[in-house]
Amino acid sequence: MFPTLDPLLHSELRLAVMSLLVSTEEAEFPYIKEQTEATAGNLSVQIDKLSAAGYIEVEKTFKGKKPCTICRITPTGLKAFEDYIQALKTYLNIGK
Repeated sequence: MFPTLDPLLHSELRLAVMSLLVSTEEAEFPYIKEQTEATAGNLSVQIDKLSAAGYIEVEKTFKGKKPCTICRITPTGLKAFEDYIQALKTYLNIGK
């Protein structure tokens, strides 16, 4: 029997955001947008979904007079990401 894949992480863009944050721990919105090649609107919606699930935390600050949004992965998000990767390995029969 195969484990369930987390539907929240099974979205290409949300998985890309989580992958970035796993490797960087935190990133500003423009960097994530550039790396994922997402539109600002779509990325914002997906970040809201990850934040609502407790997978990332979002800090809204200012750099000078410009708004700055910083995203950080949470311990819950890291665990969910690791569990997702393990589930994928099971599907692919890797690491047994």
